Amino acid sequence: MEDLPLDQVRTLLAVVDEGTFDAAAAALHVTPSAVSQRVKSLEQRTGRVLLLRTRPVRPTESGEVLVRLARQVARLERDAYAELGLSGAGEPTRVSIAVNADSLATWFLDALVRLPARSRLCFELRREDESHTAALLREGTVMAAVTSSPDPVPGCSVRRLGTMRYLPVAHPEFAAELLAEPLEESVAAAPVVVFDRRDDFQDGFVRRLTGGRTGASTLRHFVPTSEGFAEAVAAGLGWGMVPEAQAVPLLRAGRVTVFAPDRAVDAPLYWQQWKLDSPALAAVADAVTVTAARALHP
Repeated sequence: MEDLPLDQVRTLLAVVDEGTFDAAAAALHVTPSAVSQRVKSLEQRTGRVLLLRTRPVRPTESGEVLVRLARQVARLERDAYAELGLSGAGEPTRVSIAVNADSLATWFLDALVRLPARSRLCFELRREDESHTAALLREGTVMAAVTSSPDPVPGCSVRRLGTMRYLPVAHPEFAAELLAEPLEESVAAAPVVVFDRRDDFQDGFVRRLTGGRTGASTLRHFVPTSEGFAEAVAAGLGWGMVPEAQAVPLLRAGRVTVFAPDRAVDAPLYWQQWKLDSPALAAVADAVTVTAARALHP
């Protein structure tokens, strides 16, 4: 296959980022017909459909590969400019990261604070469930992610961060009234707090208790923030699996109780990032790894 023209690859990225051919044309200061022609030419070179012409447009699986390539090339270009002291080197370096809500609410920001302000890094954080953050890496939307998957996304490296421990907790009065023995029956019927409709954590906990017979109750409250989730449980709205770092202060204050002390759940977390020789990305990875080692269980 012929070499891929970088102007065509960059144009594909612009279309994906801007959402339409017209918006990409405006961002690139060219005509919409020029944008369309570049994308068509790239599709002919690769022999694949790269974009779904929806509104907004979406990359196909093959398109995601080239979008990721375009972002990596842009990252390397910026690093090279900075090392050479060329124009634009004074601009801040943007690092896009996908991170799950519980890490974001507990330990992850401490990692970013470790990086010196003089490094001029700007972070673009995408909140996503840890089981789905790898998809953003695969799409090329982010250059690094905290994920639950130990299997590296193509073109990425992976390292283990540790495990985040979750405690099954509820308001003391809620637990006394609704979580009596036998626990496997009462917890399956009691109101429960879940993060969103993709959150299967509480259901998985109940399935382990019941031997897979049932999940959590259909009487469930959706609270899509990590802090709000913990507060909803502490307020007595329902029971839930709360990260240990958030649960401990609530336990000390007597606002929650652990109703199944021997049933804590450890969720392994991994750091995945593009395989790039990027000083900015390496610095972020080191800070995340050091902070995770202190905040998470081995």
